[in-house]
Amino acid sequence: MKQQYSISSCSIFLLFLHYTIAFAQSPAAAPAQAPAVVGAQPPAATPTQVAAPHGITNVTKILEKAAHFTIFIRLLRSTQEENHLFSALNDSSSGLTIFAPTDSAFSELKSGILNTLSDGDKSELVKFHVVPTFLSTSQFQTVSNPLGTWAGTGNRLPLNVTSYPNSVNITTGLTNTSLSGTVYTDNQLAIYKIEKVLLPKDIFASNAPAPAPVAPAPEKPTKAVPAADVESPVASEDISGALMFTHNHVVESLAIVAAAMLAF
Repeated sequence: MKQQYSISSCSIFLLFLHYTIAFAQSPAAAPAQAPAVVGAQPPAATPTQVAAPHGITNVTKILEKAAHFTIFIRLLRSTQEENHLFSALNDSSSGLTIFAPTDSAFSELKSGILNTLSDGDKSELVKFHVVPTFLSTSQFQTVSNPLGTWAGTGNRLPLNVTSYPNSVNITTGLTNTSLSGTVYTDNQLAIYKIEKVLLPKDIFASNAPAPAPVAPAPEKPTKAVPAADVESPVASEDISGALMFTHNHVVESLAIVAAAMLAF
């Protein structure tokens, strides 16, 4: 009897131990988790905060990086053409070509001449350096003259280019220069360096110094006639006397001839 009780007690103990171990190994209920903390994200860009699309270039930044274009950059900003360029590059599919004069090019102008220009003339001067299409150096060989610019076209705004094997020449009627280098180029924008400011006739033709007047050709000198030969009363008297002498001589000759004939 005692033996059976011991076996029963041992079985109960073992069964209790089994459930205890199983309960201990079962996963505990996951504690309620706090809401995950999400790191602060930058606010979504509003329409006024949208970054410029990839590929839109900033002309003034390019010129600043290239250096030696301080005066041209100042004109771009003071005339608001900087914004016009950005808008055109953003909206136009034909691209742009810019002829950028260096600071030394502006130094060749008459001192203070830029200060005499109106705001409208300054804007036109800048626009005269912008062609509303992208032109690679090879395309200068096939373009038609005169080139149209942002300033317009016509006899007062001529811009002609001539391409040679190793150079491209530009003329305006007042300026004659050549491309001296490429500042920047891609498939949308080309900026070329020039060493003279392109002067449109529309602005500077009236400011150009007037040509020196042509001196009249000297008159051919005539031989002076002595006054005595023309107006001298003595000369008149001499001439009259000579005529009278000749007349008397002829009369006497005729009288002699007549007398001789009568005697015959």
